[in-house]
Amino acid sequence: MSARSLTAALGAACSALVLLLAAPGSASAATGQFRYSYTTAEGYEAVGFLNDPASGECINLHGPGSEPGSAGRAPKNRTDATATVFLGPDCEGDVYYTLRPGAGAGDRLLVRSVVFS
Repeated sequence: MSARSLTAALGAACSALVLLLAAPGSASAATGQFRYSYTTAEGYEAVGFLNDPASGECINLHGPGSEPGSAGRAPKNRTDATATVFLGPDCEGDVYYTLRPGAGAGDRLLVRSVVFS
């Protein structure tokens, strides 16, 4: 193999490596939907959802936090990642529950925030 061919092959290999490292990985987001129920300030039943949520980031759930003392309920983890739901905002507090991919819980499980792993 000539020096020119070797240099070209090495350049192509380095370019492929750079592209591979620059491409976002599938671990950066959970694939699927996370759902939960809540009661609006007007007293209506509503469903909140997150599509393909980011992994490793705490997400405060829309709806439950709008009313002091209110929380979402009945979470359904329809993603391919484990969801840890917290009763407190900002994924803090001693009250949390882990939902496997595809799992859900009933109305008694209250949630205000979630993180996916």
